[in-house]
Amino acid sequence: MRLIVGLGNPGGEYDETRHNVGFQVIEELKQQFSHAVFDKKFKGLVTRARIGGEDAVLLKPMTYMNLSGESVGPAAGFYKIPPEDIIVIHDELDIEPGRIKLKKGGGHGGHNGLKSLVKHLPNANFTRVRLGIGRPPPRWETANYVLGKFTKQEQPMIEEVIRSATKAVEVILEEGLPSAMKEYNRNPAKAG
Repeated sequence: MRLIVGLGNPGGEYDETRHNVGFQVIEELKQQFSHAVFDKKFKGLVTRARIGGEDAVLLKPMTYMNLSGESVGPAAGFYKIPPEDIIVIHDELDIEPGRIKLKKGGGHGGHNGLKSLVKHLPNANFTRVRLGIGRPPPRWETANYVLGKFTKQEQPMIEEVIRSATKAVEVILEEGLPSAMKEYNRNPAKAG
């Protein structure tokens, strides 16, 4: 079994913000691969799915981004899922908008959601599906940028990124991370 986590913030004011792209991918995965409703468990919303021939738990932590580990740690413990079988989907400032980068393990890079996960999991060897949102324009505060909504011009691009990230998760589960990395790390996001 795999645990697939989308990072974001709860509450309508955060819907469709740059920081919540992880939530949007989980919603897309649920729509495509699960007929179950979300249950409230582990300080989050959880449902089961079958993706790429594998059983998976989809999780949206409802703890706010900087406390995500308080949801992910207990969920992983309950289902006995080691970090190596966890996939975390999150926004990434250091990747240009419209691109996806996949990797296994690593540091938190200043991302508060990842910091919390690293604190609450036995190790940081989980897979990351990083969705590029780019850096804020000059004189913008990073917090205001990541908590801001995508512009009307950015909307088609982010919709394609969400579709592409959904497909990337499916490829990870069907063919493994190396195949998915080969396909997604060098190409701009593409609908699958």
